[in-house]
Amino acid sequence: MSYQVIARKYRPQKFNDVVGQEHVTRTLSQAIAQKRIAHAYIFCGPRGTGKTTVARIFAKCLNCTGGPQVDFSEDDPRCKEIAEGRSLDVMEIDGASNNGVEQVRELRDTCKYAPASSRFKIYIIDEVHMLSAAAFNALLKTLEEPPEHVKFLFATTDPEKVIPTILSRCQRFDLRQIPTRLISDHLALIAGKENVQIEPAALHAIARGAEGGMRDAESTLDQLISFCGDRIEEADVLSMFGLTAQAQLLELARAVLAGETEAGLRQLTQLTSSGKDLGRLLSDLLNHFRNLLLFQVSRGDLNMLEVSETEAAAIAEQVSLVGTDALTRILEVFGDAEMRLRDASSRKILVEITLLKAIEARNAVSIDALLKHLQSLRAGTPAEHASPAPAAPAQRVPPAPSAGVAAPAKPVSAPSPAKTVADPISTPKPASAPATLQEPAPENQAATVDLGQIWSNLIGAVGRVSPFARTYLLEAHPVSLTRKLLTIGLDPEHQEHLGLVDTSKNHELISLKMKEMGHPDLLVKFIVAERPHGLVLPPPSATPESGTPKPSAPKPGTATTPRSATPAAPASNINDFKNDPLIKKALEIFKGQIVDIRA
Repeated sequence: MSYQVIARKYRPQKFNDVVGQEHVTRTLSQAIAQKRIAHAYIFCGPRGTGKTTVARIFAKCLNCTGGPQVDFSEDDPRCKEIAEGRSLDVMEIDGASNNGVEQVRELRDTCKYAPASSRFKIYIIDEVHMLSAAAFNALLKTLEEPPEHVKFLFATTDPEKVIPTILSRCQRFDLRQIPTRLISDHLALIAGKENVQIEPAALHAIARGAEGGMRDAESTLDQLISFCGDRIEEADVLSMFGLTAQAQLLELARAVLAGETEAGLRQLTQLTSSGKDLGRLLSDLLNHFRNLLLFQVSRGDLNMLEVSETEAAAIAEQVSLVGTDALTRILEVFGDAEMRLRDASSRKILVEITLLKAIEARNAVSIDALLKHLQSLRAGTPAEHASPAPAAPAQRVPPAPSAGVAAPAKPVSAPSPAKTVADPISTPKPASAPATLQEPAPENQAATVDLGQIWSNLIGAVGRVSPFARTYLLEAHPVSLTRKLLTIGLDPEHQEHLGLVDTSKNHELISLKMKEMGHPDLLVKFIVAERPHGLVLPPPSATPESGTPKPSAPKPGTATTPRSATPAAPASNINDFKNDPLIKKALEIFKGQIVDIRA
């Protein structure tokens, strides 16, 4: 008798022998027990997962002696005929070679006749997605209303290519990839029957390389028995198929998580020099980091993972080295490299660069965390998620009282962040450099600072350069002035203007003018703050030296509406507005002209 390969020799003959597809075999068994047998079934799934095998077993259940029944005898002559492909009533058709209209027309004509010796005439069409569109359409009517003695069983690896009108006439069963643990256990059972000694690590390596296909794993075992004889070790599996040892893979992953660049590159060089498949290596690394992420998210639930005991122990040890965000970034790096590997001219260089990127991604900071940190610095509150490098917390600057301001009963002070800082969602803020909080000024400095007069001179100085910025400063008020920081507040009613005035350009302009007024190296900070009750400021001056300018009269024929005790800008500022680059750009865009200026 000729030799029979393991995949055929140990092919399942009953539903109980099928590995990893209990959701399909149980449904079919219940349908037979309840006599709810449909006229057409389609089995979908990856290669080597048992689609045709399940179809043959189902055909045996339907046509066995005394059937339909699940617990048929394997010595039943009808079942033997089906298993050996000799049954006249069970016809297996290859959809790839019989995909034309002529073959479907012949099938449609012959299915009318009664079965020769069995209860049903069964058509098993493998790779049914290979049928042409015309052949599918020719089969529609027969498939929808076949004779009572006809059953159709389809199998396909690509159900997307089967037209919807065919799918809607069938009961669909999706076979999934078989878990690695089940493949390893089944191979151990086969090896015992073949009197072959095989290491558990070798079994796991074979199952891992099969990628969920039992037929691939059995073919690999058959090849290894021919190569190694009656004893198989893990090194034999790795050398034959270019796989990476589990210990090497875990060590490489640990080097990435620990940030050990040199150790990771040395490990990668050893793997590439020994001829390991780089595509398989990237796939294994992706699967390992995916297991780490699931282990961390599920808080140590191993039921979600398909790992050996050694890998489970390594995952429990490595999960403390990294966070969820870092694992996500590492997975993105390896996933992108896996897509680019097929088109890379130098695969080794690409994998080396990917390894370095993965190590850098561990310590990277997301944009959202960085923006949140910047917002917290601007608000003057400690950041919840700072950068990885530890930094000393900033001190909040207490406001300095002003001698030139008519103070109310309580001194002017910066309100608390919860009341004064604008909501970052409702109030847009540009990405300007935030003002770093500095130490409070000495106490003797407060007595020499006339904050009201400085504010008046500042508005005049800024107005000579940018009338546009002066307009918004007229809506603001000084909160505090220290040795290194000027805090400016806007009333909540004007908080929508915060994003317009709080720009790097205005920061530089105000700092420059304060330097000219004797306050060098000063940072500027804008906040939303209520104007203190009773605060009276000197009227803004046109220049730091001059007094209060006289307001100009409005142009004849122009309707004007005064705004809550806010002085109108002088008429001479019209020329300044016309020369402002932003105003010029606005006039060009809107095709307008300046009629009047209002503070």
